[in-house]
Amino acid sequence: MNRRNFLGWLSGLGMLASHPLRVFAQGRLPTRPIPVSGEALPVIGFGSSKAVMQIPEDGTESLAAVLRTLVRYGGSVVDTTPRREEIEAPFAEVLRAPDLVDELFMAMKINTTDEQVGLQQVQQSRRLLGERTFDLMQVMSLRGLHAHWPHVREMKETGGTRYVGVTVSNYEDYEAMEAFMSSEPLDFVQVNYSVVETLAEERLLPLAQDRGFAVMINGPFMGGDYFGHVRGHELPHWAAEFDCTSWAQFSLKYILANPAITCILTETVNPQHLQENIESAFGPLPDEPTRRRMRELIRSM
Repeated sequence: MNRRNFLGWLSGLGMLASHPLRVFAQGRLPTRPIPVSGEALPVIGFGSSKAVMQIPEDGTESLAAVLRTLVRYGGSVVDTTPRREEIEAPFAEVLRAPDLVDELFMAMKINTTDEQVGLQQVQQSRRLLGERTFDLMQVMSLRGLHAHWPHVREMKETGGTRYVGVTVSNYEDYEAMEAFMSSEPLDFVQVNYSVVETLAEERLLPLAQDRGFAVMINGPFMGGDYFGHVRGHELPHWAAEFDCTSWAQFSLKYILANPAITCILTETVNPQHLQENIESAFGPLPDEPTRRRMRELIRSM
């Protein structure tokens, strides 16, 4: 652990000791079923992309602390994407830790347009993670979809992965995503969605419900841009009506109130921030008139 991470870790412990979050009294994260199987999945997960890319500079201690915080509250979902082995290997070592390896739901990806490179990415991830069966294999951003999808389907048929799916994170991919969702028997879809970026709720989320697909959400904070959007604005007093105490929870509770959603992927290397995210899953969620009010407030900013 470097000096910056160590000091941040100590500071976080002090803040948690003096200001314990309500989540400590709430127990384990709520779950929602994966439609195709009925398996329960915790509603808050961890998106690792930015955290993994910080490993060369910051090491893995903060990342490991966040994962242990997730597991402590009954979380399990970790979503990751292939990286160069010198970056992916330290992350895989954390994931293989004895107290984590059997607790995590690993959502993997293929991220390339090249068929052979995609196969190599899968082989590298499997080797680094100890030849485990993946929980979910996804084609990222529909890249090379038609080249990769037969291999992804074969992985499920032969026991290499339990579930299969596809992801998007940009509006320009929505039309292709909708077409693929309409034609293929997927287990999962992953889309960008927040109180700011709401287009997914018009067609993709209803389609996922109709087709019986589990839905993971990426970008609940728009890669951090969301906080710049709300910076300088006071949280409205009426947010207390649905136990919302921060702008982060404002977006997360908006998302969780949509019944199509199975799990939200949040990104942070700060355990306190993750606990704040987890707390959003407890207590009341906004009803539809309140969600409309939330959208209107954000748009007025």
